[in-house]
Amino acid sequence: MKTLTKYITAKTLQPAVKKYLSKTRTYRYKNITLLIPPGVFHPAFFFSTKMLLNYILRLELNNKRFLELGAGSGLISFAAAQKKAVVTATDINPLAVTYIKINSEKNNLPIQVILSDMFDDIPEQQFDIIAINPPYYKKDPETNADHAWYCGTNGEYFHKLFSSVQQFMHDETIALMILSEECDIDLIKKIAGKYYFDLEEVSAKKIFWENNFIYKLILQKC
Repeated sequence: MKTLTKYITAKTLQPAVKKYLSKTRTYRYKNITLLIPPGVFHPAFFFSTKMLLNYILRLELNNKRFLELGAGSGLISFAAAQKKAVVTATDINPLAVTYIKINSEKNNLPIQVILSDMFDDIPEQQFDIIAINPPYYKKDPETNADHAWYCGTNGEYFHKLFSSVQQFMHDETIALMILSEECDIDLIKKIAGKYYFDLEEVSAKKIFWENNFIYKLILQKC
């Protein structure tokens, strides 16, 4: 029954959502206003962003060095900046980076914006909080927009993530990642373990038909 409901809902809503997202749209979250172009992950239709954001807003953010890795629309970054975090937002998609910069000026929320394939072009430093809303469907991305959805046939995104993230963490860093039951969580945990990380579930929520989970990245002790 769950599968049937999901199928019917998808068939009904997908054409309308696709049409809506074919143009640059204005999106408002509380007192943040964003311009979101086609090809950039839109938080109004994909619930993972808000779930992760709501969790992060419960943390102490004032003067914290904050990284949103793969920021997309940048909503989490802007909300963190409002809470006086020192924010860096990155994305592999040049269009996302361009619009984060536009929206930074539009909202008078200064943040550092970096075009980067994950950690590749981030200057060496350590963050207090790292927020990750990763791609997790197993397919090789072919376009800039695809990187918001696909992690590679064998989870290559997660190999790169877990092999690099430790360099940008200190002992008290809070690194958070949101995943859905739609992805291969067992594979992701296995990859994390290969690089000496455990995933500790800190929040779970069912949104419509889909269970979502926030994990804290815990570096294993030798």
